[in-house]
Amino acid sequence: MNINTLKAFCLVVEVGSISQAAKLSYVSQPAVTKQIHQLESTYEVLLFDRKDGRLVLTESGKVLYPYAKTIVEDFRRSQEAVLDNSKGYHETLTVGASLTIGEYLLPGLLGQYNRNHPDINFSLMVENTPRVLEALVEGVIDVALVEGIVKDKKLLVENMADDELILIHAPDHPWKQRNEIDIEEIAHERMLWREPTSGTRLIIEDFLRQYGVFDKINQYMDLGSTQSIKSAVEAGLGISIVSRLTVAREINQGVLCEAKIKGISFKRDLWLVRKQQRFSKKSAQAFAEFILK
Repeated sequence: MNINTLKAFCLVVEVGSISQAAKLSYVSQPAVTKQIHQLESTYEVLLFDRKDGRLVLTESGKVLYPYAKTIVEDFRRSQEAVLDNSKGYHETLTVGASLTIGEYLLPGLLGQYNRNHPDINFSLMVENTPRVLEALVEGVIDVALVEGIVKDKKLLVENMADDELILIHAPDHPWKQRNEIDIEEIAHERMLWREPTSGTRLIIEDFLRQYGVFDKINQYMDLGSTQSIKSAVEAGLGISIVSRLTVAREINQGVLCEAKIKGISFKRDLWLVRKQQRFSKKSAQAFAEFILK
């Protein structure tokens, strides 16, 4: 048994097919089948059953997979660590960020970091919070920066900053003439939301539930991005609660307006998330320390 055998096993588990795993590995299907049989001989168990034409992990296969995945990931990191000491090697750090952070906060942070660490190449993934965390768990990214709720207790979650959520409306909205509004007034407006899986939306929903407003909102519209929400609010299609980071320029230009809510301030935490593992990537550790400072 060697590392390639474990790689083949993990790939078959993840894609659910020996033929697809062979295709992705640029080897023949019999070669992958042989590797799986070698692994079964080593452990003296069956690792897969076939049900309804699909490969399904046996209980023994389910036990082996997390160990195999860890071994494969540790091997990859060991290669990177050795290469990191080689002259002229530029390590790639893969960072995942949820949409608000990735679009409005991360570019400035990366520019600042890269000026002092020109030997690091960055690969970025900007998605909603659930997809970023999924990529972290699967080892696709090294570090995650998210604003949503992180429920996985196996992940290392650290506060990197605070962010204020503010209520915005169009310049010709009646609220423009008022210093502040009561939170109950939100229920009488059309609320513009991000998609249901958005980390920002889930946090806002929780806030509004705390004040007994969420269940009273009958008019709403789901939009797929912060930019589409800003455009819709500007056009007078409704109101929204968004990160101050995302609308600072528009408010300064008078394109959008902020409505203060009497006695209430919405704030949330921004999180730096990493996997807890024995061997941390040196560049990931250094980047995390920079972000946390």
